[in-house]
Amino acid sequence: MKKQTVYTLLIIALVLSFFITPLGDYSKILLNRWLATAPTIISPAKRGKIANYDWKLKDDKWKIFNFEEAKGKVVFISFWTSWHLPSQAQLKDIQKLYDKYKGRIEFFVITNEERAPVELFMEKQGYTFPVTYQIIGETGPISILMPPGSYILDKEGNIVVHQNAVADWDNDKIDRLLDQLIEE
Repeated sequence: MKKQTVYTLLIIALVLSFFITPLGDYSKILLNRWLATAPTIISPAKRGKIANYDWKLKDDKWKIFNFEEAKGKVVFISFWTSWHLPSQAQLKDIQKLYDKYKGRIEFFVITNEERAPVELFMEKQGYTFPVTYQIIGETGPISILMPPGSYILDKEGNIVVHQNAVADWDNDKIDRLLDQLIEE
């Protein structure tokens, strides 16, 4: 075989591996992380406010609770699913954010999946942030975003960040914002 043919076959094999092997999933997650940018912070004059905190959700023990417990606190909300590669891409940053701010802000990392696949995924990845389960059909005080959508709410319920795509949550811009919101 000619050198050119060998190179062509190697390139074809690499491209195919990107689409049909676990290496491809890992590569897509990595690519999403590399392309993620810091979320846009909404200027105070343009911030919307959630109507109320009445929203029933389930915790990791499958116990129903009300979002009302977040009232008066800084809140991070992210919608995700364990099978969605863009969701997976930002979970490492969300874990870092949780490690830095647990106990100082409320985390609602929300999925609409059943418990078994989520628990398996969390264990396999070593994530420790709390998982919240959406109750299908239950309306919330904010729009339920497509994964990997996220919000940050201040203590007054103002929407400070409304992110509809993969974001880099592990950066100084977000740290400064959260520190400022906690101090207010």
